[in-house]
Amino acid sequence: MSNQDKEPILSAKNLKLLTEPLGKNNPITIQVLGICSALAVTVKMKPALVMALSVIVVMSVSNVVIASLRKYIPDRIRIIVQLVVIATMVILVDQFLKAYVFDVSKQLSVFVGLIITNCIIMGRLEAFAMANKPWPSFLDGVGNGLGYGLILIIVAFFRELFGSGTIFGYPVLEKLGIYNTGYENNGMAILPPMALIVVGLIIWVHRSRDKSLVEKQ
Repeated sequence: MSNQDKEPILSAKNLKLLTEPLGKNNPITIQVLGICSALAVTVKMKPALVMALSVIVVMSVSNVVIASLRKYIPDRIRIIVQLVVIATMVILVDQFLKAYVFDVSKQLSVFVGLIITNCIIMGRLEAFAMANKPWPSFLDGVGNGLGYGLILIIVAFFRELFGSGTIFGYPVLEKLGIYNTGYENNGMAILPPMALIVVGLIIWVHRSRDKSLVEKQ
């Protein structure tokens, strides 16, 4: 049995696959991928959370499938195979959302289908799953999905709070009496440009806190 086979399920190396995408190798703030989702689904927390969970499921399962089949996939059709796997997972997730959270499914509309062309998922399949075993690939998919979802949730938190005065639909600012001070909801917060501004601020804060991220660029 090789050393790789003897490696613990949650070894330090495997844990890095889960934790690095949350910080030092975040797919949005470091790799600057998946920005379109931040524009499309972050007006409210609920659709942002559902999108994040959907991407985690699609990415982790797709990674496992491709990692399991990687030795049998002809090189010249590997991208087609990857797209078929992702599309199948997206269809299953979309049908699940329509069955159990139909209101959110309507809000997300075509954006769930656009997971198929999400460059983060395609990138991890091509760069990681095609070269690694199923378990590390699963962790890589979960880690990158969590890193992606974390940014979506942060962006949605500020956009919903300042744009609608709510969090998950709960009237936070009203309950705190903020409106009594003369404050009004910021309509700019629910417009697409604000998503880019918030993402830009997150990237700035992230990189200013860790100078090594700037040195890598």
